[in-house]
Amino acid sequence: MMHSKQALFTAVLLVSAQAYGQDGRLDTIIVTGQRAPVAAHSQSVAASQLDASVISASAHTHFNELASRSPGTWVSRGSGQENLTAIRSPVLTGAGSCGAFLILEDGIPIRPAGFCNVNELFEINTAQAATVEIARGPVSAAWGANALHGAINVLQDKPRDRTLLVGTGPDDFYRARAIAPLAAGGSLLLNIDHDGGFRANSGYDQGKFNLLFGGHGLPRIRFAATRLQQETAGFVVGDNAYRNEALRTGNPNPEAFRDADAQRLSVNWAGDWDLTAYARHSRMRFLQHFLPGQPLEQNGQHSLGVNASTSRVFSEWTMHWGVDAELARGRLTEIQSGPTMGSDFLRETRPQGVHYDYQADTGMLGVWWSGLRKINDRLSLQLAGRVETLHYDYDNRATTGNLRDDGTQCGFGGCLYNRPADRNDSFSNFAPRVALVGQPIPAIRWWAQAASGFRPPQATELYRLQRGQDTAQLASERLVSGETGLRYFRDRLTLEAVAFAMQKKHFIFRDANGLNVSDGRTSHHGVEISLRWQPIEAITIEIDASQALHRYDFDRNASGGEVISDGAEIDTAPAHLSNSRLRWHTQIDSEVELEWLHTGSYAMDAANSVRYPGHDLINLRYIQPLTRNWALHVRVMNLGDTRYAERADFAFGNQRFFPGRARSLYFDLNWHPITKRTTRGRPKPTRCRKDSGEHCQRD
Repeated sequence: MMHSKQALFTAVLLVSAQAYGQDGRLDTIIVTGQRAPVAAHSQSVAASQLDASVISASAHTHFNELASRSPGTWVSRGSGQENLTAIRSPVLTGAGSCGAFLILEDGIPIRPAGFCNVNELFEINTAQAATVEIARGPVSAAWGANALHGAINVLQDKPRDRTLLVGTGPDDFYRARAIAPLAAGGSLLLNIDHDGGFRANSGYDQGKFNLLFGGHGLPRIRFAATRLQQETAGFVVGDNAYRNEALRTGNPNPEAFRDADAQRLSVNWAGDWDLTAYARHSRMRFLQHFLPGQPLEQNGQHSLGVNASTSRVFSEWTMHWGVDAELARGRLTEIQSGPTMGSDFLRETRPQGVHYDYQADTGMLGVWWSGLRKINDRLSLQLAGRVETLHYDYDNRATTGNLRDDGTQCGFGGCLYNRPADRNDSFSNFAPRVALVGQPIPAIRWWAQAASGFRPPQATELYRLQRGQDTAQLASERLVSGETGLRYFRDRLTLEAVAFAMQKKHFIFRDANGLNVSDGRTSHHGVEISLRWQPIEAITIEIDASQALHRYDFDRNASGGEVISDGAEIDTAPAHLSNSRLRWHTQIDSEVELEWLHTGSYAMDAANSVRYPGHDLINLRYIQPLTRNWALHVRVMNLGDTRYAERADFAFGNQRFFPGRARSLYFDLNWHPITKRTTRGRPKPTRCRKDSGEHCQRD
């Protein structure tokens, strides 16, 4: 079956590559890959751009439904709005795994460098974004800490037409969205969702709000806020438990919950120097239902920062450079309200009371630069680099050591957790990048680049220790990447193919003693394909796919009895991911999209002893205009009613799964103002001379 799927994918590519239009075009500008606005065809990094029309058509209820439209990207859905991210990587777990991916809003990281959270994507209003850009591979030379495997930049700061949407779906799902234009190109965005959840006690309510105004010679002001109240469903446990109807819709942890809110404010002044000042705040409460004793964690951060950048032309070089600085304060408590149930060992080593209570202040300073030199009419050189330092000032507010909160000893060698004494830690890193971009003919661009990425240890890795580890002697994770790609763009066909190889060292993992150590090594190799082909005016075919190998490059006994072997597959790392879409614009101005999602098989544990077989999902989307202002959007998700797992792993001797939702029908009623009529709902491209070497913006 797997061979037939790959053969079909290859055949579509071969047929598609023979189609072409008469005129070149350019219709996207991307900022995330290189921090300066760059025409998509001139990018020297692999970056996907999902514009407002794509976001609106997807009508996603969770970001994973949109992220699959970027090759090599998998945002695995947990319960409710929870997620784990993978960009050219396995799905990473653990305290610092979120630090491998930088999440930004309008070019500003949404969290301070040392205080990421694996679920922080739910803090952004992606459903009403103007654009979502996903940079694949290290972009630390531009953005610094945490842009190790990639970056997701959600852009809101663009003028928007007024819209109104109301929708409903299964399990008491309701939503309302509105956009109201303001003066001077500003906008007010409101997004409210309620979901009863298809599993017992797994509903959520969330609200997101964005306010944008200014520009036209005035400072641009952006404010964003989000609130999430969620009941959380845990793993279902047992061999192929996701296939069992009673288990997949049940919830072994009905007591679990997550409450979170976040606010962000920024002010931008554009001039000879581009200056942005910002303030951020976030906090979260959640029950750690996955741990014996189920302690309650409360964490929060507030921070201030400034970004300043400018550009100049020096002889044959166009230069961009800037400075980023921020101050942050993070806090965390973990308190267990009742006794631990289970064995004598668990009850004694995980006592009731305070496990952790600390505050950490951080200061970050980064200096970056990038330069472009045109060597000749067909070849250009790009150089970039960033130097950054991150300093921690840690203050323990509980009893030092692996003691109970009253200072007494735990049995069995001490309490499991350990609270280090007050200390300071600093991490300095340098990330370079060099790239060549060529254009042998007007319709083809190629690039080759070498780049480095880094992520310092997060606060939870440094100060949330376990017994036997009084200090965490951790180094920054570092990744070195080589990449080459080719873009072919004509009027009816755009094709991008990328090959990459990456090596990561100082990979932080938990060893057999349960201690965080940073001497792991991994390798990552793969190819990615993005195809957009319009064989006739009414039909569009799109494919985003990747084939990759993610492997361990070291031997070690890890916690939980797992054995890591050099050359073994990293767990939760599908070799093949693809999203294929067929879109039909009918004669009555309606639109039908058929989407095929394929997730390949993957190892469920580091020892590669158990595998998840993978799955295929079919989704159907239909848009029917009702009047000049109103349209009906209908979605059937998981059309084949496939039993599948959003994520599978193996731990504590058991297979564990987050089950996927059964076939689901959603309706949205969308109002928008009357706009200039376009062909099949698509603007017509401006024509260019075939031999000019120029590529046109759309009308």
